[in-house]
Amino acid sequence: MKNKILSIISLFMLLLSVNACQSPEEFTPSGTKNGINNFTVSFIGDTRDENKFTSEIDYANKVITVVFPFNYPRLSDNELTMNMLSDVRVVADLDNNASISPRLLKMDLTKENYITVKDAFGVESQYKVVAEIRKSAECVITNYVIPSKSLTGIINEEAKTITMISINEIGKVLADVAVSHGATLSPNPVVTALDYDKEQKITVTAQNGTNTSVYTIKKGIPQKVASGIRPGSAKLLWAKKLTEIGCKVDHMTTGIATMGDYLLVNERANANVVYLDCKSGDVAGTVNISSFAGSLTNFYATGDDNGNALFVNLASSSNKTVTMWRVKGVKGTPEKYLEYANPNGLDLGRKMSIAGSLDGNAIITIPVIKTKGQFARWQVINGSLVSTDPVFVTAGLADSWGTNADIVYTDPTNLNSNYLGAFYAEPRGASLFNGTTNAIMSTAAAVSANWIQNAIDYAQFNKIGYAVSNSVNSFTWGTDDSVYMFDVAGNTMDNNPIDFSSKGLNINGVYGAKAIGQKNPNGTGDVALNVSSDGFYLYVYFMFTNGYVGCVQCDCIDM
Repeated sequence: MKNKILSIISLFMLLLSVNACQSPEEFTPSGTKNGINNFTVSFIGDTRDENKFTSEIDYANKVITVVFPFNYPRLSDNELTMNMLSDVRVVADLDNNASISPRLLKMDLTKENYITVKDAFGVESQYKVVAEIRKSAECVITNYVIPSKSLTGIINEEAKTITMISINEIGKVLADVAVSHGATLSPNPVVTALDYDKEQKITVTAQNGTNTSVYTIKKGIPQKVASGIRPGSAKLLWAKKLTEIGCKVDHMTTGIATMGDYLLVNERANANVVYLDCKSGDVAGTVNISSFAGSLTNFYATGDDNGNALFVNLASSSNKTVTMWRVKGVKGTPEKYLEYANPNGLDLGRKMSIAGSLDGNAIITIPVIKTKGQFARWQVINGSLVSTDPVFVTAGLADSWGTNADIVYTDPTNLNSNYLGAFYAEPRGASLFNGTTNAIMSTAAAVSANWIQNAIDYAQFNKIGYAVSNSVNSFTWGTDDSVYMFDVAGNTMDNNPIDFSSKGLNINGVYGAKAIGQKNPNGTGDVALNVSSDGFYLYVYFMFTNGYVGCVQCDCIDM
């Protein structure tokens, strides 16, 4: 036994001596690059989204150049001058374990400034910080319209072609063109009529007078992809703060309504409801609804497939009657569409959807709040409302859907067609229901119970049925305010053709109330789909109360 113990001790000492002869492994900081990665500047007190100016860092010569636009705000004619840069806020993005001196907070960029960056190894580098006001190098046509012919050009940016879809003669006419800020056109089709029955070439010169692009405008009909959305075509077209478009009362913006080339944004109690240009997000006008506007009377609004908007009040046990008002196009005058006595005082009107057209065939749905899947349904045949009294349907849910739910049918001509639902209840995922049995056929991935699903819409685009839904953050913590899209052609909710997360369009978590320091305690928002009149574009709209309204554009053009 004694010999065994001595052998074990000898072996241990041998291993210890071998390890002692090895050199210790050196610590190398992870992610070390140049110490400083970015240098961002903003104007103090300016809350605009565009108030963030990044820098170009010359690591070899140790110069940081903060680049400012020639005009500020960027789309204005106001020229930015160096004397405006005397008191700006500065923020540096450093590697882990790196430091900077002097401590950064504000800087006078009308003169040269110097900072010292110590990297993770302790090596110090001195950088000179300078400002440069630079004219834009962008030379892109973003929209091309011939108003007199109601034609919108399809832009292939990669090929630099613009196709006017027409089988008839277009002739020599003027156009409306949206181009990069400060850029010029030669020839300028806005003031010079061009003959679009012949191929035309237009040169776009950037604001800096150096960069150019040449676009070819031609008449024709592009081919479509075999079905559905062209992969990779989705892009965020625009996003606007609700306060920026005139919806300034907290918690009161509840719904959006597609109206042809416009998007109406409903703000409760606002007698002049704003509508936006669908392609730019710019305010295009207002609809006067003073005849019925009120906190509970224009509680929600939605649109159909033919430019009609439908408003509804919030009905309850204390205010039983359900009343809807219709507006035919953005220039239309509000008309009372229906009244339903609602004898049982059901909670109706928080959400409403229309499948189809009020001028043709449609199905209108309103969930009955705080019930186990019940919703009211009205039918429109050949432009006529079948009855002012709804039929009540019960979707197959395992739980009550509380105060947030939305239902939309997939076929406006068939009451037994499948329908889609978004709701704050189990199974906590947007769901496809069998229109005959009312049972759930398929459910999308579950959304956390922390977040509120409350809106869904559906549209047929290039032979494929698509649904879009949302989920909303009502808290001051966490990250949600998300948009989801589904290809439901196979009667499942498994296929997501567009990624709205940070790995895709980077919309989720960015455009809700919390993202801009606001609150959305009611957990409200909305989504809508709209197909362009030529059938080549699908617009996906989203709105988060107290946050933003925005638009994603997809197409089916075979590029």
